[in-house]
Amino acid sequence: MAVRNYLIEGVSGTGKTSVCRELQRRGYHAINGDTELAYQGDPETGEPMDGSTHERHIWDVDKVKALVANQDEPALFFCGGSRNFPQFIGLFDGVFVLDVDLGTLNRRLDERRDDDWGGNRVERELIVRLHRTKEDIPQNGIVIDATASVAHVVDEIVRQSLMS
Repeated sequence: MAVRNYLIEGVSGTGKTSVCRELQRRGYHAINGDTELAYQGDPETGEPMDGSTHERHIWDVDKVKALVANQDEPALFFCGGSRNFPQFIGLFDGVFVLDVDLGTLNRRLDERRDDDWGGNRVERELIVRLHRTKEDIPQNGIVIDATASVAHVVDEIVRQSLMS
C-alpha cells in the first residue's frame, strides 16, 4: 500500500492503538494490525487455532505482504503486536518500538476494563513480565519514549520515518 512501510510495536499498554488513531487523524495511512490483520493461530505455520491466547495472536502474513507490495501511498504504518512478526519484519523500511516506564504502564492498564486485553490479573502479570524482559518485541527497532503525549509520540515517529 505504500512506497515506505513501517511497523509500530511495543508491549500492551504502550500506546500502539492511540498512535494508530492519531496517524489516521492526521491523514496518514495506518492499519491497526490487532483488529485488521490478527487472528488466533500457530505462530510458526499460520494455521488457525481455537482458543484465545497471547502466544497465538498472529497476523496474516499474506495480507501483510500484499499491503506492503502495493505502492499507492507514500507511507503506511502497521500498528500492533504479533507473535509471528519475525516472518514479515524484513518487509518494513523501519520498525518503531513504543516504550514506557513501569509506572506509566501500570496506570494505563489500571484504566482498562476487565474484558480488555490486560484488564485482568493474569494478563496484566504477563504484560509486566514482557515489559521487563522485552522478549516479545523486535529487538532492533527505534525505541520511542511513549510516556509523552500521543501527539508528541506521533511527531517523533513521523520525523524519524522521514529521515529513513
